[in-house]
Amino acid sequence: MDLSYTPEEEEFRARLREWLAKALPTLPARPSPDDWPGRRAYDLGWQRMLHDAGYADVHWDASPTIRLIFLEETEKAGAPYVGANFVGLLHAGPTVAAEGTPGQRARWLPPILRGDEVWCQGFSEPDAGSDLAALRTRARRDGDDYVVSGSKIWTSHAEVADWCELLVRTDPGAPKHKGITWLAMPMDAEGVTVRPLRTLAGSAEFAEVFLDEVRVPVANRVGAENDGWRVTMVTLSFERGTAFVGEVVACRRVLGELARTARENGRWDDPVLRRRLGRLHAEFRALWRLTQWNVSEAEASGGVPGVGGSVFKLRYSHARQELYDTAAEVLGPDRLDLDRPWVLDRLSSLSYTIAAGTSQIQRNIVAERILGLPKGR
Repeated sequence: MDLSYTPEEEEFRARLREWLAKALPTLPARPSPDDWPGRRAYDLGWQRMLHDAGYADVHWDASPTIRLIFLEETEKAGAPYVGANFVGLLHAGPTVAAEGTPGQRARWLPPILRGDEVWCQGFSEPDAGSDLAALRTRARRDGDDYVVSGSKIWTSHAEVADWCELLVRTDPGAPKHKGITWLAMPMDAEGVTVRPLRTLAGSAEFAEVFLDEVRVPVANRVGAENDGWRVTMVTLSFERGTAFVGEVVACRRVLGELARTARENGRWDDPVLRRRLGRLHAEFRALWRLTQWNVSEAEASGGVPGVGGSVFKLRYSHARQELYDTAAEVLGPDRLDLDRPWVLDRLSSLSYTIAAGTSQIQRNIVAERILGLPKGR
């Protein structure tokens, strides 16, 4: 498999670098992490800048390789992360682009690209745990609407979202993977209640969402009724395939910073620490190559990442945790100082083996869909 870049792709990289060098100094100061209206405005402002420069649709209409270059270069340049636009740009938007009708694509994709609307993800539920297909939020058909009741948890950016990619059970009598439907729900609909959740790191980018007889138009259904599990696999393939690309680049940068800090504070004299840093360097180089392989596979299969994304997500989650455990070793007694670099990152890294599918779920996917092992009974 050819992992090199074409002259056209390298030209795109050079043009993007030049634009970033001019655009980034014009950005306003970043808002406080607790100022979610401010963070929404900041993130949407950055998305509008990308839109006006012609880079907004890189996540959908560009080739997977161009998408990879974009994520790599923006992270290296220190550009803002997608932030509040995460679900719209990297989950819901690509799903609508791949599975939506022409009318749905025309309605929902341009506002995401322009930075006009924010999406959240309503998948997880309090009683379903990691078994997403065990969801119990019900939707019954009433004329041209679905009437939805239930609750969701760990709903990303619900407190500032305009829309929610929502999984509901439309046929409770069907096998659990067969009776699910994927809906786009307006967050200002009557009956929607949002309660922010504060994480271990002190942030509140997640929320509980309670749904009490919420009416969602049938026209907002993506895919066929009861075919939502298949549509969800498309969503999750994006979530596990390319959504963490920028973070791999960030981790490689952090690794270099850790090595420099260890040299400055004397921790570099510890041979065990040096070996650990060296192994992590190899680990993240391998993860970057795996990312390129997954992108090449997606290029050959129409742009949707395959099950290789589960291999990447499984290994990346653990490598990230090990990276920030190593950061704690480098910091020494300062590892508990929340004002020091990497301390809050270490706390947030604990969630990566759970978010976007637990490591146990990823191992099942790898075992069944890649290795061909039989499913558990």
